[in-house]
Amino acid sequence: MEAILSSIYNNILSVLMMILLIAVGAFLTIKTKGLQFRRFVYAIKSTVGSLFDKSQHVKEKGSVSPFQAVTTALAGTIGTGSIAGLATALVAGGPGAVFWMWISALLGMVTKYAEITLSLKYREKNEKGAWVGGPMYYMKNGLKSKALPMFFSIFAMIACIGTGNATQSNAMAGVLNKAMHIPTWITGAVITILVAFVIIGGVKRIASINEKLVPVMAIFFIVSALVALCINVEKIPAAFSLIFTEAFNFKSVFGGVAGYSILSAMRFGVGRGVFTNEAGLGSAPIAHAASSTTDPVKQGMWGMFEVFATTIVICTVSALVVLTSDVYLNIYAAQGLNPSLNGAALSSAAFNEALPVVGELVVAIATVFFSLSTILGWAYYGEVCAGFLFSKKSETAIITYRIVYIVFVFVGAVASIDVVWLLADCFNVLMALPNLIAIVALSKVVADLTKEHFAKNKLGANTK
Repeated sequence: MEAILSSIYNNILSVLMMILLIAVGAFLTIKTKGLQFRRFVYAIKSTVGSLFDKSQHVKEKGSVSPFQAVTTALAGTIGTGSIAGLATALVAGGPGAVFWMWISALLGMVTKYAEITLSLKYREKNEKGAWVGGPMYYMKNGLKSKALPMFFSIFAMIACIGTGNATQSNAMAGVLNKAMHIPTWITGAVITILVAFVIIGGVKRIASINEKLVPVMAIFFIVSALVALCINVEKIPAAFSLIFTEAFNFKSVFGGVAGYSILSAMRFGVGRGVFTNEAGLGSAPIAHAASSTTDPVKQGMWGMFEVFATTIVICTVSALVVLTSDVYLNIYAAQGLNPSLNGAALSSAAFNEALPVVGELVVAIATVFFSLSTILGWAYYGEVCAGFLFSKKSETAIITYRIVYIVFVFVGAVASIDVVWLLADCFNVLMALPNLIAIVALSKVVADLTKEHFAKNKLGANTK
C-alpha cells in the first residue's frame, strides 16, 4: 500500500499540485494586477503595522478578534514542515528547492489573499450566532455548487487528522525521545490531555491559546536560527549561490543523479512551499472566517503576510542553517545518495553543529511548539468541515469529530505512520483541487472587492 501511494503521490498528485499552484497563482497575479507586489507595503502596514490598533483585538460575541484569527491560521501553518519537511526537501530536491519555494510563496501570497477574501465575503452565522466560513461556504454561496463543498469537506476532515494531527504528534514524540529520552507513549498521553482540554473549549479557547503561543514560538525559532547563521556567516554567500545555481541545474535530467534535477527542485520546492504556508489548500480561510472584522480585503492582507512570514522568513532562515552546515554539505557532495541524516534529524544536526549542546534542544523545543500549535489550529478546521457536512446534526458531528481527533493525537505519537504521511499528502492535494477551482471561478469577485476597497481608500498604501 505504501509503495502504491508513494507512486501515485510522487508521479501524479505532487506534479499536478505543482502545476496548478503555479498556474492559479500566476492567473490571480494577472487578475489583480500584481496585488502582492503593488500593495506589499500596504499589506505590512495594515497587518503587523496595526498590531497596537485596538480594532485588531476587538471581537464580537461568538467570534474571535482579527489577530486571533491570524494566529490560529499561523498556528496551523507553522508546523514540522518548517523544520523536518524543509530538510527533507533539501535532500530530495537539492538546494535549488529553496528558490522554487520562494517562487511558490510569491505567487501563493495572492492565492491566500483571494481565498481569505472570499471566505469572509460568503461566510455565514451558525445557530450559536458565530461566524463560520471557508472554501465550502464560498463554493455553496458563491458558486451555488453542491458537489464541490461536499468533496472539499470530506477530504479536509481526513487531511486534518493526518497532516494537522497524527504526523505532528509523531514528530513531537520522536524529537523528545531522541533529545531527552522521553518514551513516546508519555509524550502522547500528555499531549492528548492538553489538546483535549483546549479543543473541547472550541474556537475561542483555541484562538486564545494560539494568540499567546504563536508569536513566542516564532520569535524563539527565528532568533535561534539567526544566532546559528551569525556563527556560520562566512558560508551564507555560498549557500545563496547553491540555491540559485541548483534551481536551474539541468545536468541530472539527462542521466545524472536522481533527486537533483530542476524538476525535482521545482516539485519539492513548490510542494514544501504550499505545505508551509497552506496557500491554495483552503485550510486557513476557515480560521479567518471566524474573525469579527467586516472588511474581507483587510483580512485578506493578513493572508499575504502569513505566506511571507512562514515561507520567506521562517523557512528561509531554517533552510540557511541547514545549507551552511557541514552535515548537509557532505550529503550534497555525495549528490544526496543514501543520506544518513534526513528530516528533523538533519535540522537537529545542523543546529547542533552551529550551537553545540543547545542546538538539538532548540530544534526539540521548536518542534514541540510548532507541532502543538498546528494540532490545535487544524482541529478547528476539521470540526467546521464536520459541522458543514452534517449540518442537520452539526453539534453531534462536531463532538464526534473532536473525540476521533483527540484519539489520533495519541495514535500518531506511538505509531509508525509512514502510510499516514502519504495519505495526508494525497488528501492535501485532493482538498486543494476543489478549492483552486472555486478560487479561479470566483476570481472576478476577488478583483471587484479589491478594486472597491482601494477606491474607498484612495490613499492606498499610505493608509492604515
